[in-house]
Amino acid sequence: MIDAADPVRLGQWWTKALGWTVVNDAEDEYEIRMAPDILPGIVFVSVGDEKKVKNRLHLDFRPDDQEAEVGRLLALGATHADVEQGTPSWVVLADPEGNEFCVLASRK
Repeated sequence: MIDAADPVRLGQWWTKALGWTVVNDAEDEYEIRMAPDILPGIVFVSVGDEKKVKNRLHLDFRPDDQEAEVGRLLALGATHADVEQGTPSWVVLADPEGNEFCVLASRK
């Protein structure tokens, strides 16, 4: 479950970012899954308060091409996030509501 100011907008963004499928598009509880019949999924729910601190849980992407994936996610509306980690081998980004996630280098 991910708290959101706008569950539909944030859910739609993550649907594109992950390439997943929408299984519930209600305004107050937007759910996406890899496929309609595959669990787990991610549910975006409406909350009234804003995000104030770094996420305690975040997703990591491990694409074949880190640079291309960072470019794709930035084009979707992600932004670079500075979480004061120096110069790691991963790139920290944030979704449209400021939730951080990482794009890791390929294992190849």
